[in-house]
Amino acid sequence: MDKKRIVVKVGTNVMTNKDNRIVGPVLKNLVRQIAVLYEQDIHVVLVSSGSAIAGKEILGEINITDPSKRRQVFSSVGQPRMMRHYYSIFHDYGMRCAQVLATKRDFSPGIHRENMINCYESLLSEGIIPIANEDDAVSVTMSMFSDNDELASLVAELIGADSLIILSDTDGLYTGHPDDEDSEKLNKVQVDQNVEKYVQESGKGEGEGRGGMESKIKIAKSTASKNITTYIANGKNENVILDIMAGKPVGTKFTA
Repeated sequence: MDKKRIVVKVGTNVMTNKDNRIVGPVLKNLVRQIAVLYEQDIHVVLVSSGSAIAGKEILGEINITDPSKRRQVFSSVGQPRMMRHYYSIFHDYGMRCAQVLATKRDFSPGIHRENMINCYESLLSEGIIPIANEDDAVSVTMSMFSDNDELASLVAELIGADSLIILSDTDGLYTGHPDDEDSEKLNKVQVDQNVEKYVQESGKGEGEGRGGMESKIKIAKSTASKNITTYIANGKNENVILDIMAGKPVGTKFTA
């Protein structure tokens, strides 16, 4: 019997506090859940944001004004810091992890895509948890992902995942603003439903991630249409991944 495969994407807003600082216990809780799934023979690929904010936390304000160059600097400094966090936590759980950085070009048909498949298949076959992120240091505009939600979707398709779990800082998709009393959480969405009308605008600062709810809906629908069940859920809830895998009504589930 084939082992189940899932892709878990964790956004910057999940792993930071209101001061935009990386919160260690959130990362530890994420890894703890992946360790539980590993014992159940469920393979997980983690798509993790956070490199830009992790770099900004170290460097503070810099002299470069060009937004794309600033992102390169912050991400280049922050990415090894993120991996140090993950390496240490996975090690505590007796597990191994690996860094897989990619640009959009790597998913185009041909030798780059084949190389990506070989990389993921080899890591998973050895029980190593791949941690994916965009290679911000070398990405150019035409080879950038719209956000890490898109990267997670492409990885899910690449490895033939059973599910994609997009972790955000909200409990799922609501019929209005999540804080409004009249808003209701949508537990299930089919790809042909017009749920885009419920999306609220969100303002984000530098390093806080590029993907809003509108992007998440688009990616969730696109991924679900490929028979990969997709969830949008709150990554700060203690057992969110385990609850989803146990079939509990957590987050918003997107199906074809």
